[in-house]
Amino acid sequence: MTPRLDLIGMVVSDMAASLAFYRRLGLDVPAEADGLPHVEAVLPGGLRIAWDTEDTIRSFDPSWTPSTGDGRRDLAFLCDSPAEVDALYAELTAAGHTGHLKPWDAFWGQRYAVVLDPDGCGVSLFAPSAPADPADPAR
Repeated sequence: MTPRLDLIGMVVSDMAASLAFYRRLGLDVPAEADGLPHVEAVLPGGLRIAWDTEDTIRSFDPSWTPSTGDGRRDLAFLCDSPAEVDALYAELTAAGHTGHLKPWDAFWGQRYAVVLDPDGCGVSLFAPSAPADPADPAR
């Protein structure tokens, strides 16, 4: 059997703040999960995402410490259009989340932006700059 990616795990310092951020990105996480030490959501296609509080991680790994400096993980959310990238970036930053890269037209053909989640992890927002051409298999 070949291992397959099944779950993306994230360690958070404030479960409620983290879940509120990801709900704004469309993840279906019930409000009653805000006070739990471990939360999971199933994404389209079956991949799961999970959040654990720092205390939960320390309960089985007492030597665990949060990383320092810029995070090395980045989640990327595909948006329906360049306008949606701009609108979502504006919504998230208006809600108090830190914008890391304002929306711009990237040289690789996407409208692209990065917002930091409550724990400082980069969350990319992107959409193709131009509608896909059905005759172009590369898009």
